[in-house]
Amino acid sequence: MATYYRSRPHPWHGLQPGPDPPRVVTAYIEITPFDSVKYEIDKETGYLRVDRPQRYSSQTPALYGFVPQTYCGERVSALSPDAEGGDNDPLDICVLCERPINRADILLNVRVIGGLRMVDNGEADDKIIAVLENDQVYGRMRELTDVPDVLVERLRHYFGTYKMKPGEESNMSFAGKYGREDAEEVVIASMADYNQHFAHLEYR
Repeated sequence: MATYYRSRPHPWHGLQPGPDPPRVVTAYIEITPFDSVKYEIDKETGYLRVDRPQRYSSQTPALYGFVPQTYCGERVSALSPDAEGGDNDPLDICVLCERPINRADILLNVRVIGGLRMVDNGEADDKIIAVLENDQVYGRMRELTDVPDVLVERLRHYFGTYKMKPGEESNMSFAGKYGREDAEEVVIASMADYNQHFAHLEYR
């Protein structure tokens, strides 16, 4: 029997991590490659909030959001040797797809294929890379090595520079990329971190 909500579920806390995590997960999309403004989930209400206009012309090369019911805490941090802790946010995810999707606040079923190990001010800020399930071009990819190098480099450059301010060095550092197995391990760790950190939530 189907379950219906009387009100909108919180995208972080009210949705499942996916139909078959860590292999196939749900991605809640906050930003698209067409956005010149950075949107971010409001953690209290679950609605999208304008975080900031992008200072420079750089725009995300892929759909960008997070996996519901994940949290970057001590287990995720332990997988990132250069990090001193997690960033206490849901696990970020980038989704590759052939067709242009120009709106955010949507849900996608995606297949995990790898990730970028980013560190933000000493905190683990991994970016999982996934492909839209059943996508006619990217859907056949199973490993990060299947993705053109130039696209991975664009993602790396974007996340290395998107928080930069004039006259200041970037606080983001790149600590390497990894394939599907390591990415799935990060997803599992983030789900465990979430279950520990939010075990007190009444509707869980």
